[in-house]
Amino acid sequence: MSRILITGTGLFTPPDSVTNAELVTSLGAANETWNAEHQEEIERGEVEERDMPSEKFIQRASGIGHRYVMDKEGVLDPKRLRPRLPLRKEDELSIQAEICLEAASEALAQAGRTGDEIDCVIVGCSNLQRAYPAIAIEVQNALGAGGFAYDMNVACSTATFAIQNGVDALRAGNARRVLVLNPEITSGHNNFALREFHFIFGDACTAVVLETDETADETAGDGETWEVLGTRLATQFSNNIRNDGGYLNWCEDGERDRFELLFRQNGRQVFKDVCPMVAEHIGQHLGDIGVEVGDLKRLWLHQANLGMNTTIAKTLLGRDPEPEESPVILDEYANTSSAGSVIAFHKHRDGLAVGDHAVLCSFGAGYSVGSVILRKSAD
Repeated sequence: MSRILITGTGLFTPPDSVTNAELVTSLGAANETWNAEHQEEIERGEVEERDMPSEKFIQRASGIGHRYVMDKEGVLDPKRLRPRLPLRKEDELSIQAEICLEAASEALAQAGRTGDEIDCVIVGCSNLQRAYPAIAIEVQNALGAGGFAYDMNVACSTATFAIQNGVDALRAGNARRVLVLNPEITSGHNNFALREFHFIFGDACTAVVLETDETADETAGDGETWEVLGTRLATQFSNNIRNDGGYLNWCEDGERDRFELLFRQNGRQVFKDVCPMVAEHIGQHLGDIGVEVGDLKRLWLHQANLGMNTTIAKTLLGRDPEPEESPVILDEYANTSSAGSVIAFHKHRDGLAVGDHAVLCSFGAGYSVGSVILRKSAD
């Protein structure tokens, strides 16, 4: 059976940059206004006063130091607290397709491929900007790719779930070269109005090219390839991470809190539930394909929270990880949902030798977890 290889990765980073200090200033002004407007209700105990944000709280709660967004002005406007994205006409390229093409360009160049050599495009992210036509088919058309394309969503785990789908398509002979894309405009579903959520997310888009060793031998890329030794997915239902935004909202009778249509979570319970689940998942996956935990050279984990990543790595390795063993991009990118683990892989894979083993793992709402065990096959 042919080996499945990752032959290229790409990353789109938005131009707008937002610091923790800027977020704190923005939300502080918004909360002062809100508390003043609701002073009587607060005094009667009908609503709670909104807490003031702080940089210290953000760092302690998450390890996040900074993020990129598609529109800084709208996010930091205390009267708006959400990105301002101009409406595009139907004959214009959609915003998610646009950032997919940016990331795809770098991944295809690494792989030594052109768009017309791709015959499967999978776009996966936490929130898609429309129901149909699929963003993936729009990207397929713009690339001049053949074959088939589709969108999918498994929240923060979507990258690894999509990679498994791509691997399965290659192994089944349904595709020769697969492009996996994760256009995460998380600023559109983040709640910038609440202290416990306003700092969590950032925007980005990642791309991964998958193909067999039979086709990869023909490439004119940079030569660095990673063999996919195995993929594994798992889900377990939980309401602790939730977003109720959807097309049926306008049909619903009754009143919803508007914040229910944005990301929300019970962070402490998520930490308790997900960390052991992920460590066990990776450990069992490694054991089943005959790779010792001690042979791992790198863990590219989902970038949700510094404490979660440290706990998962420590549980799996049985010791505190060295910084290079479990690289973190939270300080620059924040949580980019499904794109996070791929950003870590894209930016922090230097220093590994041919034959070294590593794990790409994403986890999140569902609950869901996906792992991809890799071995470096060529420099």
